[in-house]
Amino acid sequence: MEKKLTVPFTKEEAKTLKAGDMVSLTGTIYTARDAAHKRMAETLAKGEALPFDIEGNVIYYMGPSPAREGRPIGSAGPTTAGRMDKYTPQLLDLGMLGMIGKGKRTDAVKEAVVRNGAVYFAAIGGAGALLSKAITASEVIAYDDLGTEAIRKLTVRDFPVIVVMDSEGTDLYKRE
Repeated sequence: MEKKLTVPFTKEEAKTLKAGDMVSLTGTIYTARDAAHKRMAETLAKGEALPFDIEGNVIYYMGPSPAREGRPIGSAGPTTAGRMDKYTPQLLDLGMLGMIGKGKRTDAVKEAVVRNGAVYFAAIGGAGALLSKAITASEVIAYDDLGTEAIRKLTVRDFPVIVVMDSEGTDLYKRE
């Protein structure tokens, strides 16, 4: 059964999601990859504010290809989440409630997911062109100099994801 979730969302809503649930996201999500995460960590270390309100929001680990004519974005497939693991606990502690990527996460990320009642979603790797059809708007909001790794604000409608780690720490990648 597919669940529908409007993003951003609350901890209470996150707690209703269980590992293995198919979820359709509608609303606003943000993109950030390695370089943007590094820049956000540097920003926080200086005591400055992030370029968007992280509270209740979702970061999609993705760097899009150029948009085709008439489309807001090009291919929009997930990147490997593990490359962001050293930055993720801090962002979760600041109120981020979801991440979208692919691949396993470290124990430190799992502990932060549980501590903060968050979730980790997977998007289907290799299906970037299909996923881009669920993105209705895309706007670079920070770090434009990073090119495809700039932070983007995306408007999504029925964006398909799977809960691979829920707020209780159940992890589909580690199930036996």
